[in-house]
Amino acid sequence: MDLNDIPYIIYGEETPNPASLKFVANKLLLVSGASAEYIQPSETKEAPLPAQLFQFPFVKRVFIQSNYVTITKAPELEWEEIRDELRTFITQYLNAGKAVINKLPEQKVAKDSSFKETISINTQHTAPANDVENKIIEVLEQYIRPAVEQDGGLITFKELKDGVVTVQMRGSCSGCPSSNMTLKAGIEGLLKRLLPDDVKEVVSEAL
Repeated sequence: MDLNDIPYIIYGEETPNPASLKFVANKLLLVSGASAEYIQPSETKEAPLPAQLFQFPFVKRVFIQSNYVTITKAPELEWEEIRDELRTFITQYLNAGKAVINKLPEQKVAKDSSFKETISINTQHTAPANDVENKIIEVLEQYIRPAVEQDGGLITFKELKDGVVTVQMRGSCSGCPSSNMTLKAGIEGLLKRLLPDDVKEVVSEAL
C-alpha cells in the first residue's frame, strides 16, 4: 500500500507545559529536521493549517515539526473542553489532502562545514561565528534536541557573549513553567561541564 493511501490518525499527547498539547500524526507533516512556529495569525500567509487553527479563538501559538503539531491554548479553557475538537479538525483537514505549510518561515540556518548534513539543514540555529559556538550547537543537537522534541518543543542557539549562551525556546518550551529548570539543571550544567572555559551561564530569550 502506498503511504499516501493511509489515512491520517491524530492523537493528543501531554507536554510538560500545561498550556500546550502535542497532536501527533502517524505520518510526517514536514520534512525531517524542518520546523515552523506561528505566534499570531498575520504570520500564516504561507501556512494554511496554522491559519485555520488560529480561527479557533483559544489557539494562541502553533508549532509544527516532523509528525506533530504543538498548540498552545488560552488560559480560560481546559484541554478537556477543546482537545477532541482540535484533534477532529486536524484529522479531517489532513485527510482532505489540504496543505500544511506552503513555505517555511525565514530561518537562520547554520552552514558550518564541520556539521553533519542532517544537522545543518533547517536547524534554526544562528550560524556559528567560531569553534566554540560550533561546539555549543553540536551539544544542543546531540544531547538536548531529541529530548525537547519528545515534549513538543525546540531549543535553538542564538548567541554567545561574554560567556553567556542565549537560546530561544519554541513550541511547548515557550512559557513552560518547568523550562527554567530544564535550562539551568540540564542545558547550562551540560555546557559548563563540556566547555568549562567558555560557558558561564545559559539564558533563554522569549519568542
